Amino acid sequence: MERLVDVFQLMADPGRVRILATLLEAGEIRVHDLASVSGLSESSASQALRLMRAHRVVATRRSGRHVFYRLNDSHVRMLLDLAITHVGHSPVIGVAPTNESESSVPHVHQESS
Repeated sequence: MERLVDVFQLMADPGRVRILATLLEAGEIRVHDLASVSGLSESSASQALRLMRAHRVVATRRSGRHVFYRLNDSHVRMLLDLAITHVGHSPVIGVAPTNESESSVPHVHQESS
């Protein structure tokens, strides 16, 4: 149960969610590019990726001097897809949406139902 809590805590950080959403869309990407797209410094992105790699949320592939990051497996992709779909279909009760909260996570494809 503790490992499950750890995974959800990883996803509670807006910067890490932006990284995960980028990986969901891009597939595989270098730290430099991931930092640029997610709006984080390379140092912050690297630290977040190290933490997510330790919890097996992301995996790496080395090609020469470059390290490419990707979502670890289909379970992680499914969890993100479900969370994004849930957010799109379930308004928060008692909290008015703000432009800031709507833009904190990049738009990622949603399956239509």
